[in-house]
Amino acid sequence: MSLPLDGLSAIVTGAGRGLGRAEALELARLGASVVVNDFGRPGRDGSGEASAAPADEVVTEIRAAGGHAVAHFGDVADHEQARSLVRLAVDTYGKLDILVNNAGILRDRMVFSMSEHEWDSVIRVHLKGHFNTTHFASVHWRERSKAAGGPVYGRIVNTSSEAFLAGSAGQPNYAAAKGGIVGLTTSTALALAKYGVTANVICPRARTRMTEDVFAGFGEPEAGELDPLAPEHVSPLVGYLASPAAARVNGQLLVVHGGMVAVVERPRVAAKFDTAKTVFSYEELDEVISPYYADRPANETFAAAEVLGLKHG
Repeated sequence: MSLPLDGLSAIVTGAGRGLGRAEALELARLGASVVVNDFGRPGRDGSGEASAAPADEVVTEIRAAGGHAVAHFGDVADHEQARSLVRLAVDTYGKLDILVNNAGILRDRMVFSMSEHEWDSVIRVHLKGHFNTTHFASVHWRERSKAAGGPVYGRIVNTSSEAFLAGSAGQPNYAAAKGGIVGLTTSTALALAKYGVTANVICPRARTRMTEDVFAGFGEPEAGELDPLAPEHVSPLVGYLASPAAARVNGQLLVVHGGMVAVVERPRVAAKFDTAKTVFSYEELDEVISPYYADRPANETFAAAEVLGLKHG
């Protein structure tokens, strides 16, 4: 009996722990040969000595279950190491078919307290890391498409966050990076569609090393039950988006957690004001816009997650 991803190869970044690990195991279960990438630093802020152990352990799990996997220990935020990651997949399996970007770190602080380094480091790992691997994978698919004279098989699944949707007061760097990943994904989806490649982005909610304090005491499972915030609730969606069944799903943002998937629409216009003259004056803007906000909370922000009923707690 054939599996959905038989004959396909995949890269999963940040796959040594948490969501990335669950995603790598799921892709392998569905038949893909997997390159397990993890830099291996133990701190969720990206601190500590790099280690091969997390990636190696996941490779061992996949092989023990009868799958195919190799490890890559590089930093995807480094352009050349991202190049080597894609090259490893192509050299090992003959081609790359699936790219799942998941690597990330946290350096939380309020915007008025955040240092330049704390900002740059999170943007570097999340946003630049997603770009680096996407760049080299897209070069590979474009070259293959030109050689084949038509579309090839390619799937990108990127990882954003509800911090981008609803805001996160102590994570301006993380929220900005995750918003940037959505923009990167939609741009990539348009650019690569003609080559047969799709690009989608997920906002997963899961209890991992990076979110252990956020979800402390929230939705704790009963004895013997699967945690509603377990990464295993997220990985099947990644497997689906990586599969031939999702050929028509492109440029989409999906929120996923605990047995629920929500497709998020692009922002829509909530109100529109037209000037009675050639151009708006300050006085006219005050007359038409101020009443619109008069009955709204003073600190109301764009919060798509609240509209979806997805806010934490």
